[in-house]
Amino acid sequence: MTAAQKVIFPSASEPLIEITREGPLFIMTMVDNENRFTTEMCKAICDSLDHIQETVDKEELTEAAVVTRGQDKFYSNGLHMEKALVVPGFTEDIFMPMLNKILLFGIPTIACINGHAFAGGCLMAMAHDYRVMRSDRGFMCMNEIDLPAPLPAGMSALLRYKMHPHVYRSVVLEARRFSGKDALVNNLVDAVAEGVEGTFEQAKQVALKIAPKAKSGSIYGLIKEEMFPEISTRLLANASKL
Repeated sequence: MTAAQKVIFPSASEPLIEITREGPLFIMTMVDNENRFTTEMCKAICDSLDHIQETVDKEELTEAAVVTRGQDKFYSNGLHMEKALVVPGFTEDIFMPMLNKILLFGIPTIACINGHAFAGGCLMAMAHDYRVMRSDRGFMCMNEIDLPAPLPAGMSALLRYKMHPHVYRSVVLEARRFSGKDALVNNLVDAVAEGVEGTFEQAKQVALKIAPKAKSGSIYGLIKEEMFPEISTRLLANASKL
């Protein structure tokens, strides 16, 4: 895969994820409007990550990082309830394993939060190693308490380990909406920038800074496994053992 190539998952006729290269950076762009999670979207994300890992291994890259982003005003607006919840075991067998794959991915990951990251979108962003958020538009939020709906143990563990206790309380018990500036103050993100393009440029700067750590090869992923054993165990606890 050269810098000029674009790889599309699941296919060019039904695009959900587009992958492009910028130097050592792999840019994963979700291109399904609000980027709600369905079986197809989750599979496209996992297949995209597998493709990136295979490319890094094949080319023996010593610098690499993944930047995920949405388009316009949405990073991801969460689960597509009508499509996702009619699939038996969607949460346990499809969505949470996808989060785990991002969480433990063996290459640095940066979420470029260009717009709203609600519910599942917030969880996906928090599964990344680093986060950069747009400062002038968009919110991060977990709204289960207002639906109302329970928060599965794996999702709760991801948020609990990635957030300070008082922030976690506000997120899950109050459904507080965090703007980019609020998210930065509360350590939910590592940097903010203005506008879609400004946020993308800032995310790439963060990614370029951490990309050399990919030279450690499998060690990067192994260290993350040791960082987050409880999150991973809980995310996969109820997955089918097929």
